[in-house]
Amino acid sequence: MKKYHGGMKWAALICAAAILSASAAGASSLGSILKKGALGAAGAWLVTAISPQMNDFINKLTFNRGVGYEGYTKVVPIVSIGDGTRIGAAQVGAATQSAIDSTKAVAQLEGEFSSLRATALIPIDSTNPLQRFRRVKGVGVTAIINVKL
Repeated sequence: MKKYHGGMKWAALICAAAILSASAAGASSLGSILKKGALGAAGAWLVTAISPQMNDFINKLTFNRGVGYEGYTKVVPIVSIGDGTRIGAAQVGAATQSAIDSTKAVAQLEGEFSSLRATALIPIDSTNPLQRFRRVKGVGVTAIINVKL
């Protein structure tokens, strides 16, 4: 039987997110692109470390409400493309295991048009969108995970 240490992992994630958020604000004032990249990588690592527990929690939550996803799911980091370093996570879902296995992150693109603001969430095949990435076809975002700091 698998031992569950979800409480400790969640506490570690929350503490790390608070530290990284404070560091990200400092990185802006220093203009350090390298520091932002390191913070983003640390956030992605934290999300990946506890993604199985978050995925199980979301699947149980939606199943108990009668709206469970009928397919394959997993939790991946959200990586922002643009200004700022953020930590986030999303559950993605697909009809095939191979599509889920190809998904490494969700890219978050933001834009404004007149008085409207849009956020696009795109499942991608890389955790480093600055290097390269492609949309993973047949995969959608089924949940967003927020951490209250």
